[in-house]
Amino acid sequence: MASSAPVVANQLGNNEQENSGLSLQEARDEFFDQQKARRGRLYSVVAMHLREYLRGSKFFNNREIKDRVAAQKIERILASKQRIEGADLDHHLRLADDYLAELEISRDLTQTIIHVDCDAFFAAVEELDRPELKHVPMAVGKSILSTCNYHARKFGCRSGMAGFVALKLCPNLICLPLNFEKYNAKAHEVREIFTKYDPRFEAASIDEAYLNITKYCQEHHMSPDDVVAELRGEVLQKAKITVSAGIAPNTKIAKIASNKNKPNGQFRIVNERTVVMAFMRELPVRKVNGIGRVFDRELEAIGIKTCGDIYHQRGYLAKLFGQKAFQFLMHCYLGLGRTTVRPAEEYERKSIGTESTFRDLSGKAELRGKLRGAAEELERDLSRAQFKGRTLCLKVKLHTYEVLTRQTTPPKAVQLTEDLYQYALPMLSKLEQDIPGIKLRLMGLRVTHLVSTKKNGMDFFGAHGPVPIDYQNQGTKRKAAVLEEDGAEWEVWPEEEFEEVARQERQAETEELKALSQEQELKEINRRKGIENEANLSSMECGTGDKEQFWNCPVCFRPQLANDREFNGHVDFCLSRQTIREALKDSASGRARSSLNPKGSGLKGFSQLGNVNKNERP
Repeated sequence: MASSAPVVANQLGNNEQENSGLSLQEARDEFFDQQKARRGRLYSVVAMHLREYLRGSKFFNNREIKDRVAAQKIERILASKQRIEGADLDHHLRLADDYLAELEISRDLTQTIIHVDCDAFFAAVEELDRPELKHVPMAVGKSILSTCNYHARKFGCRSGMAGFVALKLCPNLICLPLNFEKYNAKAHEVREIFTKYDPRFEAASIDEAYLNITKYCQEHHMSPDDVVAELRGEVLQKAKITVSAGIAPNTKIAKIASNKNKPNGQFRIVNERTVVMAFMRELPVRKVNGIGRVFDRELEAIGIKTCGDIYHQRGYLAKLFGQKAFQFLMHCYLGLGRTTVRPAEEYERKSIGTESTFRDLSGKAELRGKLRGAAEELERDLSRAQFKGRTLCLKVKLHTYEVLTRQTTPPKAVQLTEDLYQYALPMLSKLEQDIPGIKLRLMGLRVTHLVSTKKNGMDFFGAHGPVPIDYQNQGTKRKAAVLEEDGAEWEVWPEEEFEEVARQERQAETEELKALSQEQELKEINRRKGIENEANLSSMECGTGDKEQFWNCPVCFRPQLANDREFNGHVDFCLSRQTIREALKDSASGRARSSLNPKGSGLKGFSQLGNVNKNERP
């Protein structure tokens, strides 16, 4: 039997911990509650300044419009619910219960699935080259943070956050540019290790994967906990980064569980129905992959905050949200998900596209230049993935943040730049005609109804779903596994459509934040230039640069140029930074997170392991 990595925490349910006053799990929960409260104070301080700073901007106005639309939709949902309440619900309840009974029969508890997620992957890779960054707040990405290390997260920074917001939370944050060549090389190392445990693992993105370790556990006579601890230890030893993992009966729960003991930990939901149901009952619906911010608001409006609440509202769901949403939510309530894991290339690819954001752009020449650039990028992606497309879609975002899409069906499947450009140009020209003086901040091209151009062989590391095209074909070199010859159908789960909608929602928000962040960077550059020009003009008028007047800031005591508007802005910034310091003042004396790593919580059916190397954890 293979040796396992060092274990620093026992399975939950350790009797020695049950009667020791405040359990380690309770202490850990209390610690994270305190951390959450601190972050809440930080966010409220920054949010207050951001609201004032952005009020009246196009981004702010667009968000207000979206919020009003969402509020109106919720009002319609509540009105519909009220009408349904006045009718006889027995029929709808019977249909829901029959469907639940049907799903229950299909429950599969025979497989052990793990979701492995690299901890702050981009940041961890950068820290290998620059070890000094391990001890300071650091992020990767400028306009939008792709990720940040755990020192930065203590200040409330997180992935997907606008860069200027992160800098308000953590003024000393170090932001590095993205280096995909470096990240892909490290991902290759990690995936080589995965093949040992499951040769047919499923790469979900550059830094996460699903593995079915059922066979490995049986062949090596090891428990799932020990196998995952061994895998994590091997990744740390060979790739020099830490990973977290979730262990569960299916992919849905495994992904949720991988976030339960981050960073550098693992969490298991054992393969028992009662344990799965108990876990899902208390789980906030927002934690489920496929439930985005908008859908979460709608569910909360009718009283659904946790997956357990779904059952009590089951009679309304099909009428309020449609049959697909009803089926999806029933799966969530029962904790059902995929139990098969296969290489991402084996999924049917539905579309391939590319898009980019930029500062407000207008003019025929400029817009056509962007369109040709998008066509060139899309040809590269299609060539790499070995596809052509029968339908071509153009997506643009106006300077007002309104998104418009148009599509056309060329007489033949397209792949080459010139074809993509020529068939997309009439759609752009029509938009220019319909919207005089059109200004864009985003443009993208996408093809659907794909036709494969492969002649032989299969690349098992193509992307599926949300995996960016840049991450494709970066896997380990291994032989293509032979598909089962019995022609068994692959599982089709209702969450796939909802996951795609949630992904698009996140992507749209990221695009808006990126554009906003770029705007703020430009404003800051212009502001600084304005100060310099103002100072130079003052010097010229006075005949010397030695007579500039400065005022001392009452917060940081540093001299500032004597300009009312700029001085007040600086004081506001210092006050917000001082508030942040006060909010974090007691964190230094708080209990270290590693000391609260749980050894037991008394919760039957769950287990978790902490650090492979305790000294690595902040």
